[in-house]
Amino acid sequence: MAFPPPKIQDPRTEHTHTAILLHGRGSDGPEFAEDFLSSITSQQKSLTESLPNWRWVFPSSRTRHSTVFKEEMCTWFDASSLDDIQKDQELQIEGLRESVHYILNTLEAEIKLLDGRSDRVFLGGISQGMAISLWALLCAPGRITAPLGGLLGFCGWLPFAHQVEHLVRRPGAQLDSIHRKRLVSEFFRDTIADSTSRPERDAYDLSVLNTPAFLSHGLDDPHVSITLGRQAARVLQEIDIQVEVQEFTGADADGHWIKEPEGFDHILRFIERHCEQ
Repeated sequence: MAFPPPKIQDPRTEHTHTAILLHGRGSDGPEFAEDFLSSITSQQKSLTESLPNWRWVFPSSRTRHSTVFKEEMCTWFDASSLDDIQKDQELQIEGLRESVHYILNTLEAEIKLLDGRSDRVFLGGISQGMAISLWALLCAPGRITAPLGGLLGFCGWLPFAHQVEHLVRRPGAQLDSIHRKRLVSEFFRDTIADSTSRPERDAYDLSVLNTPAFLSHGLDDPHVSITLGRQAARVLQEIDIQVEVQEFTGADADGHWIKEPEGFDHILRFIERHCEQ
C-alpha cells in the first residue's frame, strides 16, 4: 500500500527553508498540521507567521495493523508496548523499513527543491513520528552528505535504544566520535535492511550526523515516559550530536503535546539560532 500524499503548507513569501514533521500513531499529516500550525508563541504568532519563508511538509503514514489496538490504523510501525519498548521488537522492523525509506526519499526531494541546501531543511516529529525522524537521521549517511538544519523531536522515543547503548558502551570499546557514529548508523541500517539490500560498508559520509537536535518532552506525559525521551537524548549524545532538551509539565493532551506557548518559543529560538549559523 502506498503512502498518502503529504499535507503541505506553502511559504507566504520566497521559499528559503523547509520543515518535515511527522505525526504520531493514530493521527495523520493533515490533523497534525492543523494542531501544530494553529499553536502560538508568547508573541501570539503561529510558526507560519514567525517564519513566512518556510514550507511545511506533513507526511502521513500508511494504514497498517496495530497489535495493541487490534485494528487497522494510521501508524508508522507496529509496536506491542510502550511500557516495555523491548517487547516483540521484531514487529517494528517492517514498518520502520518502509517508513524510513519513505521519509528519506521525502527528505532528498525537499533538499533538491532548495538547490541541495540540506542545512535549510529541518526534520522532526511527535511521539511515533519522532521515532521515525530519529531513525531516518541515523540511517541517512550514504544518502544525505551534509548536516540538516536541525532535528525537532517531541514526546517521543528511539526504538532499539537499549541495543545501541549496549553497543557503544560495551567493555573494552574505546571508540572515537567518528567510529561511534559509524557503528550506530550501521546498526540502524543493518536492522532494517532485508536480505537483498544489505548496505555497503564503504566509507560513506557521516556529516549528516552533525545535525543539531532539539528534544522536548512532558514530565507528566502518560503515553510516552520521560525516561524514554531522556534515553533518546543520551543515545544522540553518545555519538556527539549536539542535543538541546526541554522538559515541562501541563501541556494539552494530558501532557502528550508541546507546551504552549513556551514550547513553541523554544522551537522558534532553536530554529532561528541554527539558521543564523
